[in-house]
Amino acid sequence: MRRPALRPLSWPLSWPPSWSPSWRTSGQGNRHVRLRPMGLRTRLTAAFLAVALLAALVASGISYVLVRRALLQRSQDAQLIEFRQVVQRSVPVDRPPGTGRMVAAQINSGLEGRGRTIWAQPVSMDLVGGDRRPPRIPSAIGPVSETFLRRALSGMVFQRVRHHGHAYLLVGGTAVGREAGTDAPILVVMTVSLRHEEQELASFTRALMIADGLAVLAAVAMALAATRGVLRPVRGLGRAARALGAGDFSTRVSERGRDELTDLARTFNRTAEALERMVGELRAKDAASRRFVADVSHELRTPLTSMVAMAEVLADDGDQAARLVASETRRLGDLVEHLIEISRFDAGAASLVLDDVLLADAVAATLDARGWTGEAAVTGPDDLVVRLDPRRLDVIVANLVGNAVRHGKPPITIAYRPERDGVELTVTDNGPGIPEDVLPLVFNRFVKAEEARSRSDGSGLGLSIARENAVLHGGTLDVSNGPEGGAVFTLWLPSATEEEAE
Repeated sequence: MRRPALRPLSWPLSWPPSWSPSWRTSGQGNRHVRLRPMGLRTRLTAAFLAVALLAALVASGISYVLVRRALLQRSQDAQLIEFRQVVQRSVPVDRPPGTGRMVAAQINSGLEGRGRTIWAQPVSMDLVGGDRRPPRIPSAIGPVSETFLRRALSGMVFQRVRHHGHAYLLVGGTAVGREAGTDAPILVVMTVSLRHEEQELASFTRALMIADGLAVLAAVAMALAATRGVLRPVRGLGRAARALGAGDFSTRVSERGRDELTDLARTFNRTAEALERMVGELRAKDAASRRFVADVSHELRTPLTSMVAMAEVLADDGDQAARLVASETRRLGDLVEHLIEISRFDAGAASLVLDDVLLADAVAATLDARGWTGEAAVTGPDDLVVRLDPRRLDVIVANLVGNAVRHGKPPITIAYRPERDGVELTVTDNGPGIPEDVLPLVFNRFVKAEEARSRSDGSGLGLSIARENAVLHGGTLDVSNGPEGGAVFTLWLPSATEEEAE
């Protein structure tokens, strides 16, 4: 039997659906698992989900193709077998002439059933094996083509087609008796609706969609559980690294397991241990050096006081050598006082003694005590009162103005005004300014603007002490060069409240 080429049968079914879930799963207590847009948990979960979805789609696709093929093949074989049996049973072996219509009616009656449409009629012998046009088939039979009818005249054929959105099975053939070579053969065409099979495939597709959805949910749950185990030590390392960066060098992480994360935790612990040891040694050395400076400064303070007094007495005699000794002794005494002050800041022993200060009087007193009244012009409101430590304000202003007097040029201007719940004070000179490479370092200890000079009047600690006093108040001290030259020091100090004073 020769079969015609089958046209592929397409089904109006789209599966599986596209999933766009939003996950938020609760853990212990009030903790929630949130997927960050590009976090490691999101990427791992997406990878798990992609693999699970791909596997589900491949399995579902293969299952659909196999089930569809088996279902259609079963229905097709059943219809073909019944068609052949009914035709053979309805046509007698020795068919008398003129019985074609009666045999066609018997075939029609035998093949009638649910979902079937039968057309059986005798045809001329000239059509069998010839090139003449086959008879017309009523449109109610279905989409029967002329090519299909020509092949049906030569033997039994079948074909699956779609018509008006539904699938049909076309079966055709001719019925003749074994010894009847003179009577007209009977052309039989049967159209079988495959709607039942379509419904079964639709139900199977819905089941596959549900199974794919459950597989996706299971994949998400397993991905979250798996990533939680992977990310727990990573988060622990992150917390430990942040604590280490904040200065807690005793931080350690647990070492459990034998995987790469355990090796990473072990390496982190060794690094933290070595860092703690080195930092401890550096801190011990720094503390020892600070104690040494503080002890030496305190030990020098008493004899230097006596030396300064004696040098002043000798200087009164007018001898140049005596005056030089007195000047250098005073400089050495100032250096010792600065070192003692620095040691207090390093030890955290510096404190504020707050009081209400009339700023105009405080600045004037500072200038008058050092003989700078005529060297600096002061501008600002006369009634501005701020609450701060008057002694430390005197130190700050004295260092800033002294720096301008020694290294700048007149005119020197001191300006102050209320600013941001406090006071802003600027000291400006008309000198050459500060070199750009020294500006970031000007508040460091023992830094001098004129490094080429072997000796200068300053100790290199005044500006550092001034900034420490500003920070102790909770304020700031900055430096820049003016647009027309000269250094500009800007001090901002907050005005303390009564509660802070207490």
